[in-house]
Amino acid sequence: MIYAYPTLDAADHVVLGMIQEQRNLLRYQVSQNPGRWSGFLRRNTLARALQGSNSIEGYNANLAEAQAVVDDERPETLEDETLSALIGYRTAMTYVLRVHDDPYAEVNAQFIRGLHYMMLSHDLTKHPGQWRPGAIFVVRDPDGDVAYEGPDAAEVPGLIGELVSQITGLENADSTVLAAMAHLNLTMIHPFKDGNGRMARALQTLVLARNGILSPVFCSIEEWLGRNTEGYYATLAEVGQGRWNPQNNALPWVRFCLVAYYQQAATLMRRNNEFARVWAEIERVRGGFHLPDRMDAALMDATYGYNVRNHRYRTDNDISDVVASRDLKRLCEVGLLEPVGEKRGRYYVAAQPLIDIRLRLRDRTRAGNPYDLIRDRASSAELVLPLE
Repeated sequence: MIYAYPTLDAADHVVLGMIQEQRNLLRYQVSQNPGRWSGFLRRNTLARALQGSNSIEGYNANLAEAQAVVDDERPETLEDETLSALIGYRTAMTYVLRVHDDPYAEVNAQFIRGLHYMMLSHDLTKHPGQWRPGAIFVVRDPDGDVAYEGPDAAEVPGLIGELVSQITGLENADSTVLAAMAHLNLTMIHPFKDGNGRMARALQTLVLARNGILSPVFCSIEEWLGRNTEGYYATLAEVGQGRWNPQNNALPWVRFCLVAYYQQAATLMRRNNEFARVWAEIERVRGGFHLPDRMDAALMDATYGYNVRNHRYRTDNDISDVVASRDLKRLCEVGLLEPVGEKRGRYYVAAQPLIDIRLRLRDRTRAGNPYDLIRDRASSAELVLPLE
């Protein structure tokens, strides 16, 4: 027995409708009507997911470092253990990106084990790709108390089989809720010695993407979870109550995830609109110097704090090293970029005009809790009802 798909009430269905409206608009923005900045939005979103999911496990990297890992570069500022964790997670998520719409890719126990191996293969002491050999206890620092005890190791294969049956064969289930249940059950089964949280979050993203919600990059709520780690653990603790209790109601967890889906989608739409304004301003400024438009993507990277390197610039634009070097030198001469370092280690960062663009056009609005919005609407509707 695993945690069962919960019974939803009217408010939950309204929130699901609100989330679907957001996704339809986001799909139009990034797929049917993409702007020149859509590739930047995709890379930025993947980097934030990478950063968020690993930060929950204590592997901390800033956004520029996470972006470098996404771009297959090695940030010299990261410790080896953190870098290995980020690369492993990037590898697993890249695989999810590749197979989410493959009709021949079957999500089964071996698929889950393979995904785990990709994440943890840098440390064989953590038994990558294998079910845990014994008991599992989750300890929360700094007090050292046991926060959760998983089911017996002998039950793991059967429970994973039930999880696979739930996410692949449950009829009339909402994919958004089903993905949340995949996350919850894998976390609570805790089938691996390490990496269970990252695996659960990756599986949630895969279930959504395979059901045609959005591409895996835009399905992920890992960035949101990284910003709301305390609530994440508190909700899991509320549902699990310290041990394997699959008879408990999963609805609090599902509602927590619905808030995450709603707010993350709102963040992506806000960010997409902001990027469009910033890109347009970069085009205007660059055009004022009569420079080629191939420079726009590099200027966008620099504006958002990412390092611009000759190798990536010339690869992205399919130009020679000489042309790339000349372009970057010219951007420094006109005061849009600043060089850092010497020779092969040199990279470029935003100069003050680009920093000013970002600060001036930054959108700091935040989405509300959808359940609160529903209650507010209901209260407003009651106020305007005619008196009898």
